[in-house]
Amino acid sequence: MSLEPEFAMTESRTATADASGPNAARAEWMGLLARASDTQLEAAWANFAEDLGGNAYSVLRAPEKGLVMVRGRAGGDGAPFNLGEMAVTRCSVRLIDGTVGHAYVAGRSERHAELAAVFDGLMQTSDWSGRVAEQVLLPIRATLAAARAQTAAKTAATKVEFFTMVREQGVGTE
Repeated sequence: MSLEPEFAMTESRTATADASGPNAARAEWMGLLARASDTQLEAAWANFAEDLGGNAYSVLRAPEKGLVMVRGRAGGDGAPFNLGEMAVTRCSVRLIDGTVGHAYVAGRSERHAELAAVFDGLMQTSDWSGRVAEQVLLPIRATLAAARAQTAAKTAATKVEFFTMVREQGVGTE
């Protein structure tokens, strides 16, 4: 199964998260894990926890809450400006095999950051990546796509079509 970048990890990409770079697939799955709901990740973890055992991972960096400055650009290409601050939680874990997983998620959910880091670590292993991609990432992608489609449908329902009549003045009257 191939995870090809469908959309960026964040709304604005940086040079390090370039779609053609070597980390493009990882950037995509980390973005999916960051945008997943807490309940989705908890349900997915319930399916994996028993198979992985009780000591599946150890926490390297406990979930930490902080703020980041969100920057914007007028019109997408104007001068950058500080839009405001956003709460972010980060976490790093080490799997039993030594693989390190990281996560940065919007908001203050420590459990979300921890589970996202675990799934990031599992995606880096050959033994677990296929199962995680199929049982965790695909449902998350489907949920996010459904939410985008629902938003697009609501937006389309409010679309107003404006027609302009052009009067042909002076045509054929000479």
